[in-house]
Amino acid sequence: MSGETPAAQVVVIAKEPVPGRVKTRLTPPFTPREAAALAAAALQDTLRTVARVPAARHVIALDGTPGPWLPEGFTVLPQRGDGLDERLAAAFDDAHRLLPAPVVLIGMDTPQITADLLVTALSLLGPHDAVFGPATDGGFWLLGLRAPDPALLLGVPMSERTTGEAQLRRLKDAGLSVASMPCLTDVDTAEDVFAVAALAPRSLFAAKLNEFTATL
Repeated sequence: MSGETPAAQVVVIAKEPVPGRVKTRLTPPFTPREAAALAAAALQDTLRTVARVPAARHVIALDGTPGPWLPEGFTVLPQRGDGLDERLAAAFDDAHRLLPAPVVLIGMDTPQITADLLVTALSLLGPHDAVFGPATDGGFWLLGLRAPDPALLLGVPMSERTTGEAQLRRLKDAGLSVASMPCLTDVDTAEDVFAVAALAPRSLFAAKLNEFTATL
């Protein structure tokens, strides 16, 4: 990794990996316990990658209680709000209120991310107002804002095929200059599990999948 990055912070928005509460779309073919274990592995991979990024601060906006999967050095903020748009807006707002610096936010569903990708996103917030990472399911895996504002997220329809398009339109309608990141696959379905594990064969996520499929 090279080049200077602005004094920005990286926020991971995540849910405690409890069976029956996370990755329910993976059941079946995976059991609730296996789905939660895959979620925990993806979260660990994500947090380990974020920890390697030279940022002003590393934050997790968490729905639930921290567990042994959380590395040292992360600021823990509780999630607020009902819908995902409210929770995302609150995560940006809370992080920025505690440290008035640009924010790059990602989820826990892309264990294939690399530190270099995140460094690029941070760097793009220097010359741009926002940075946007689209997902193959029509959503987005990354959103960075130099000056977070809840109005940029509230009311954007979430978890739909047009979510990414609507969010990008909201940013551009606000007059923001937006830089684009590569399109990545979120882990939402069993098909996604195998595809993402193949992209990151040395990840904890891939190892956990191999553990579950070794006897098939």
